[in-house]
Amino acid sequence: MDTAASTTTRPAVTAPRPVERLLRGQDTRDGAGVRLTRLLTQDLQRRLDPFLMLDLFGTDNPGDYIGGFPDHPHRGFETVTYMLQGRMRHRDSAGHEGLLVPGGVQWMTAGRGVIHSEMPEQQDGAMEGFQLWLNLPARDKLRAPWYRDIASAEIPEWQGAGVVARVIAGASHGVAGAVQRVDTDAMFLDLHLAPGAGFEQPLPATHNAFVVVYRGTLGVAGSAVPARQLAILANTPASDGVALQAGPQGARAILVAGRPLKEPIAQYGPFVMNTQQEILQAVDDFRAGRLA
Repeated sequence: MDTAASTTTRPAVTAPRPVERLLRGQDTRDGAGVRLTRLLTQDLQRRLDPFLMLDLFGTDNPGDYIGGFPDHPHRGFETVTYMLQGRMRHRDSAGHEGLLVPGGVQWMTAGRGVIHSEMPEQQDGAMEGFQLWLNLPARDKLRAPWYRDIASAEIPEWQGAGVVARVIAGASHGVAGAVQRVDTDAMFLDLHLAPGAGFEQPLPATHNAFVVVYRGTLGVAGSAVPARQLAILANTPASDGVALQAGPQGARAILVAGRPLKEPIAQYGPFVMNTQQEILQAVDDFRAGRLA
């Protein structure tokens, strides 16, 4: 993996964002009965634009995940799946196939349409990870589908005092991530903090941002953020970034941020477009077998 040590001066955050609110998410089942927690729900899409959905799945009970996600369509956005534990096989109608293993990322641009499946390749053990939906600008919603498997060793890392930042997308402390998105300036970090360690990340005040802790506890500008909750970070006009502090047991968390597209959002299940007419067209194309 590409690793950059903290040999340069760390960017200073002088006015960190406070926590606007904490969300427990909704326990639900998707696919063929996969149990998960939907942390970013449809009612938050405008507040957290350009992000459309975030699911956290995590269980060691095979009955909660063994059915997986059989063939289903998508159009108009990107899916980013980050695996913490377990193995998941991806296949899609554009001819892509890949095996997602711990520490790896599957980044798929549905564009004009794709049908894919995500099926576990294990009969027991833990399955844990995140799936994030990232919106596409209107001009790219009907672009050709795209897919990339990113192995754990291919994710660049920044290391500081008691901190490892895995830079999946965007950039942190001069380390460019595995994926760049110009329109949304999307940033996706997986942070590993030792007990009491701190981490600062500069961010434009106009970007929307949130944090999800999946191990331990984390302080965000003085507010305690427990595990498995989503902390929306306030868009305070004078803020210049995010300041995080691990609790006494340390913490692992994802930090996600991006520039809002400020475009209309129309969603019907796995289709996300800009108008209701475009949604009706997506449904019609799927029923007629016209997706890629």
